[in-house]
Amino acid sequence: MSGIDEALDLIRRGADEILIESELKTKLERGKPLRVKAGFDPTAPDLHLGHTVLINKLRQFQDLGHEVMFLIGDFTGMIGDPTGKSATRPPLTRDDVIENAKTYEQQIFKILDPEKTLVMFNSSWMGEMNAADLIQLAAKHTVARMLERDDFNKRYSGGQPIAIHEFLYPLIQGYDSVAMKADVELGGTDQKFNLLVGRELQKHFGQEPQVVLTMPILEGLDGVQKMSKSLNNYIGIADPADEMFGKIMSISDELMWRYFELLSFRPMSEIEQFKKEMAEGKNPRDIKFLLGEEIVARFHTSSEATQARENFIARFQKGAMPEEMPEVELSANDGALPIANLLKDAGLVKSTSEAMRSIQQGGVRIDGEKVTDKGLKINAGSSHVFQVGKRRFAKVVIN
Repeated sequence: MSGIDEALDLIRRGADEILIESELKTKLERGKPLRVKAGFDPTAPDLHLGHTVLINKLRQFQDLGHEVMFLIGDFTGMIGDPTGKSATRPPLTRDDVIENAKTYEQQIFKILDPEKTLVMFNSSWMGEMNAADLIQLAAKHTVARMLERDDFNKRYSGGQPIAIHEFLYPLIQGYDSVAMKADVELGGTDQKFNLLVGRELQKHFGQEPQVVLTMPILEGLDGVQKMSKSLNNYIGIADPADEMFGKIMSISDELMWRYFELLSFRPMSEIEQFKKEMAEGKNPRDIKFLLGEEIVARFHTSSEATQARENFIARFQKGAMPEEMPEVELSANDGALPIANLLKDAGLVKSTSEAMRSIQQGGVRIDGEKVTDKGLKINAGSSHVFQVGKRRFAKVVIN
């Protein structure tokens, strides 16, 4: 296998689509470092593992010798990305964006090599653009093309308003590629339209069009909905080591392989060997330990990762948690379930009053932590191990 083929194999890992792969191969064959772009709007101060799917891919490009451009969308963040939205998003203020952006550089360098990373802000060029420049940019795309985008089309067909500034978002994201002279742009599968706008605008400005590489949206702890802070099904990269390890251990055995592919830096051949060992009877918990330690070590230290594993074992294994336990799916109509109702519906108690008594007596635990608040509500989109007394356990997924 040639070096180009090996590079393509690494780039393909976990990717949903490469447009156009033959163009990428041509770029690689030239033997020059590629300018690889990914943009993040600072809409919240903390990143989670879902964000790192793209950042991990950027690191792989760095390992192959290419130049990574990490774009902080401080200008586009004030517009608000309309992708996947059924209504106009309230734009962030300049102060919001600046405050959120402060933490991004510190967080991304837990994965990226700072010596090989160029951090850029799109206000650098958009702030210099005047009204006439913006009109000229808008003239390079049509309303008909914008309405081909699924979320815009649904809102237009359904009589939902679309603000004019929302049409500017994909145009400006596309123009970022022109300003940065990107050879490759990465984004989630939901960003495909915006990424392709970048290709078209580069052609308009006489540049070779970028290759578009889309990555899957990572499922959260529930294994159903995308990882999101608002759904409380996320693992934050700033989470404490014990909390991060515990959350990783809470994912299903099936979801574990998805996390291995998209979040682990282990070779796929090694991951395939893990699958074979599990099929032959190895406890999936022991394989999940490896995933947990790798990810915790990335954002903390190796010693903290080892300690998090030992703490987990002390809390759960030495606490006589059973190897097998019932798994229950519950629905939260109002976005959350009161703890007493959850325990009853999961079959851990016979009544809500019994649940209240158990909490009062200190006999209820969530992921090994004692519950003291009888009014506690558990958010939808989460997955936890609930324990009542010494022998009643259930893993509960709340949809």
